[in-house]
Amino acid sequence: MISRRHLSVAAAISLIAGATVAPAPALAGDSYTFAGAVYGMAAAPDNSLLIADSGAGVVELKHGTGRLAVPLPGVNDAEPLGRDAMYAVTSGENGFVGKLYRAGRDGTATAVADLSAYEASVNPDGADINANPFGVQPLPGGGGALVTDAGANALLRVEESGAIDWIATFPPQDVSSAPAKELAGCPNPPANLAFVCALPAVMPAQAVPTSVVIGPDGAYYVGELKGSPAEPGTSRIWRVDPRARHARCGTSKDCRVVADGFSAIVDLTVGPGGTLTVVEMEENGFLAAALGLAKRGGTVNTCRFDKWTCRAVATGLPVPIAAAVTRGRTVALVDALTPASARVVEVS
Repeated sequence: MISRRHLSVAAAISLIAGATVAPAPALAGDSYTFAGAVYGMAAAPDNSLLIADSGAGVVELKHGTGRLAVPLPGVNDAEPLGRDAMYAVTSGENGFVGKLYRAGRDGTATAVADLSAYEASVNPDGADINANPFGVQPLPGGGGALVTDAGANALLRVEESGAIDWIATFPPQDVSSAPAKELAGCPNPPANLAFVCALPAVMPAQAVPTSVVIGPDGAYYVGELKGSPAEPGTSRIWRVDPRARHARCGTSKDCRVVADGFSAIVDLTVGPGGTLTVVEMEENGFLAAALGLAKRGGTVNTCRFDKWTCRAVATGLPVPIAAAVTRGRTVALVDALTPASARVVEVS
């Protein structure tokens, strides 16, 4: 039987490097060899890109030239605070401690809050203790930051003082294991995939919230990866009231699902005209990719907040992990788990 986090978000994503789909053309001149898997990307006010390189720190990519701006191994995401500062979060897995940092492009980084310690002491979702801060979103007016903890299934608010409180937790969802079994070749799978055939026909999958943005209405929008057995089409986008505190999504009136039918959401970005860019890492679900059985690749979508109509901008991308809008172009970070291959491609 697979436990509630049999494959944690970092562990599962780290296995996907073997997935193969057609390559996408890189942006002319944009090249940089990353030290580790890359997990986050954001556009800064000067149109440079901030990329979270888990092996080294925050990389600044500007005019086709990359440089390590903030040494911070274990970083999962970084978001700008004006031109010269940023918030960054580090993983709570693989020997790292989940923390929120305030950093500068001069290379300085100061810890604001220990998110792993908060999960250990508070444990908002009440399940096994597992901190893995994966996404960060600065609050307007210098009010601190929102953090999605993918391991804890929680949306956190961190004040500039370092005070932490949880806004909402996201519930598991009963999903079918049939797609995973089909991909594994059940009832006669390879030996290393035999455990998949033993899964119950229906089982609870953890939400695994990976990303958060603030919408045009001021509400918080959170995207799910969706844990094992990762049935395709079961990832959702939640709307959380900004006044919410300690909301149990699924039962609380302070949060509701506004869009579903996605697979393995790894990034949300607010784009031009108030649209929402949604990145799906793998159309067959992250478990398919983690098992080396991915066939379809990932997708970048744009959605309208008013009607929640979405369209695919790019499909079949090799392991996309994040998107950003810079100089009027929508770009995606692809081949994210293979440092020598990870690159930024234009998808608009």
